[in-house]
Amino acid sequence: MLCSLPALAHKASDSYLVLDIKGQEVSGQWDIALRDIDFALGLDQDGNGEINWGELRTRHADIAAWALSRLSLKRGESCTVQVTQHQVDEHTDGSYAVLKLAGTCPGATGELTLNYRLLFELDALHRGLLRLSLDGVTQTGVFSPARAEQRFVAGEMSRLAQFKQYVVEGVWHIWIGFDHILFLLSLLLPAVLVHDARRWRGVERFSQSLREVLWVVTSFTVAHSITLSLAALGLISLPSRLVESVIALSVVLAAANNLWPVVEGKRWLVAFCFGLIHGFGFASVLAELGLPQETLVLSLIGFNLGVETGQLAIVAVFLPVAYLLRHTSLYRRGVFVGGSLLTMAVALIWLAERVFDLKLISS
Repeated sequence: MLCSLPALAHKASDSYLVLDIKGQEVSGQWDIALRDIDFALGLDQDGNGEINWGELRTRHADIAAWALSRLSLKRGESCTVQVTQHQVDEHTDGSYAVLKLAGTCPGATGELTLNYRLLFELDALHRGLLRLSLDGVTQTGVFSPARAEQRFVAGEMSRLAQFKQYVVEGVWHIWIGFDHILFLLSLLLPAVLVHDARRWRGVERFSQSLREVLWVVTSFTVAHSITLSLAALGLISLPSRLVESVIALSVVLAAANNLWPVVEGKRWLVAFCFGLIHGFGFASVLAELGLPQETLVLSLIGFNLGVETGQLAIVAVFLPVAYLLRHTSLYRRGVFVGGSLLTMAVALIWLAERVFDLKLISS
């Protein structure tokens, strides 16, 4: 897992597909990150690390052909879709190409089938976030390699199915958010130890560790749930670069506190304070999609529940093993000290990359 940290430290790759289908008429737009297009097609012609409008404009036809070859719609038979206009827009995590879409379907009624394959052959972590208005009814979907093809029926909107899908996506996003995981683990590592006379020793009872973990996890959950909700509902917005930088800083400080204890007995307070910032990191996926209010609330609850489920799964694996090893030098020196040092080193690299907009470790 540690070998993959640098490549997965930042916001996961997503695209945002908005479709409005009324009978046979298709319209919409598709926002795709320029960094993803550059990764697939190579837009940076002069190799200066920046993509200008001239470089982008010369590849408009290639971008349209590449994107449309990875998206298909069927209503009766295959729909014809084309890119009518190219624009650029700023999202919280950078610049996106905006492809304006228009087309027609052979059938004016019935089931719609969408097949989405963008970037899956290059990045299995990529997700396509869909907002679909089908004959006046708004539905949502998340495309992944395992769910590349999905079907939608006009007038039939299963809120339970959408809720389940966002629960799964919440679990997935916490598991690939290694900066969030390392922050949590940095706070959990001392849970099976007691700092006494300037040294760490194992706790006597499992209940002591469990109580500490419950305080930390609950505080982290409450904090990021607050800001996740506020940000996803559009009530508060912070720059992505600032959020990512503070998240990296939180990992540095949590790991450093294990090596040079400053905050003892109140790690739940650290979890709460920095958890507020981590919530903005989780919210970026839902906030960018721009769902209608009633659908966003449902998706938000499901996504948040998924994050908590993924988080508890990590704790359920970590805590019993850590408790069993708490008296050994393997845990106290190798896992606790060594793990904290390694975590702090990785997080310092993330921090430098995010603050100064550098790329110190290639993905």
